[in-house]
Amino acid sequence: MSVKRRDLIRYLEQNGFFLKREGKRHTFYAHEDGRATAVKRHNILDRISANEVLKDAKLLPIF
Repeated sequence: MSVKRRDLIRYLEQNGFFLKREGKRHTFYAHEDGRATAVKRHNILDRISANEVLKDAKLLPIF
């Protein structure tokens, strides 16, 4: 199963994350309490990678 990047970003933003900066290969999101994560610049991510991003952000994996 694959996950669209925009769905992953939407979930992060609904949980209080905001765009911190754009990198060359990743987009970095941060939270007010200091949590941060990086999202790859692929339109479609595999389910495992999407859940790893959420785990890095200390959120429940939903994909």
